Amino acid sequence: MAAQLTIAELAERTGISVRTIRFYAGMSLIPPPVVRGRLGLYDERHAARLELVRELQELGFTLAAIEGYLARIPLDRSPEDLALHRALLAPWLPEEPEIVDRAELVDRAGRILDNEALARLTALGVLRRDGPHTWLLTSPDMLDYGLSLLDTEMDFEVQLAAKQIIERHTSALATELVALFHDTVLREYRERGRPPELRAQLLALLQRLKPVTVDGVVTNFQLAINHAIRESAENTVHSPDLTGSSS
Repeated sequence: MAAQLTIAELAERTGISVRTIRFYAGMSLIPPPVVRGRLGLYDERHAARLELVRELQELGFTLAAIEGYLARIPLDRSPEDLALHRALLAPWLPEEPEIVDRAELVDRAGRILDNEALARLTALGVLRRDGPHTWLLTSPDMLDYGLSLLDTEMDFEVQLAAKQIIERHTSALATELVALFHDTVLREYRERGRPPELRAQLLALLQRLKPVTVDGVVTNFQLAINHAIRESAENTVHSPDLTGSSS
């Protein structure tokens, strides 16, 4: 049995307050402590589940969604099994959001950002107003993406619609890919009794999964957009408006 911790030690270990740990325990997000006399003792399983809760929060899960996710993971799962769940999430966790003021934003952007540019970046979801003179920057990558959109000089409604189309389709793509992974690779792991050697292989696979998936999405999108442009061009050439033929 790993070293046991008091609730104060668990709070120090995980960076989650004693009050919050008790709240999570009341929701059954973590197992109850082992009681010795009047003292509740916690171990690595508790720490691992709390770390998983924190990472789910960083991914934007609501508390209800976290409760539903953890309800499918039995309370007696080992820290090693919980590490696999965290590994499924960790490669995809976004960079930590930052609170920045206007000067920091200008420095990051490498350009002057007027009020209209800031309003548009906020509408695109790149920034969220945090105070009278500060914003929450969701991630540096999103800032680059938002600035690139603004540089296209398209009508802003078109820029916003383009972002929404991309988000809608990438969300559907992500959902299907995750379902495929769970129904194949993870199912084999579960059906074989979660052997440690297969767990190690899964952890190694997950480290490679993000760059391979991103490369696949970018490459196939480039091929698809080229195909769509060719089809559009051919349809334009044969359009009645250009050929003069009647409809």
